Amino acid sequence: MSKPHWRPAHASDLPAIGAIAARIHPDLPESPEVFAEKMRLYPGGCRVLVAGDEIAGYGLSHPWKQHRIPPLDALLARLPDDADCLYVHDVAVLPDFRGGVLRTYVAAIEELARASQIATLALVSVYATRPLWERLGFRTVTMDAELRAKLESYGEGATYMLRDLAAT
Repeated sequence: MSKPHWRPAHASDLPAIGAIAARIHPDLPESPEVFAEKMRLYPGGCRVLVAGDEIAGYGLSHPWKQHRIPPLDALLARLPDDADCLYVHDVAVLPDFRGGVLRTYVAAIEELARASQIATLALVSVYATRPLWERLGFRTVTMDAELRAKLESYGEGATYMLRDLAAT
């Protein structure tokens, strides 16, 4: 079997993306429309991890504003014209296919960000994944009350993190 690899996500991947999301994020459900909109608004940031003939993971990211966390399971309508970060909305990989693939996805979106003159990656770490993201160069942002309130829908222990691309 060939090594798992990332490729651009297509509308036909939505059922697989939804199934993986339901399995990896049972407490953070999002509708297929939310995934479809991200793919429509920013196809370059939406990838799927292909292993053999199955989809084993996905990554969704889009331009956004720092410290403005998009609400979960909500449509964005449009992307900001003055985006100052590439927001990693979600990366989910089935357990059997983890190990190095996250680094590959992050490298791909880092390239995308640089090509768009965006110097920062942003994300919300959930399920105690903060050490993993820290290993990839993300740092925790000191949270004020407003940021903490926005993080509530992401569950216990959610952490807002940024990675400055200029420093790497």
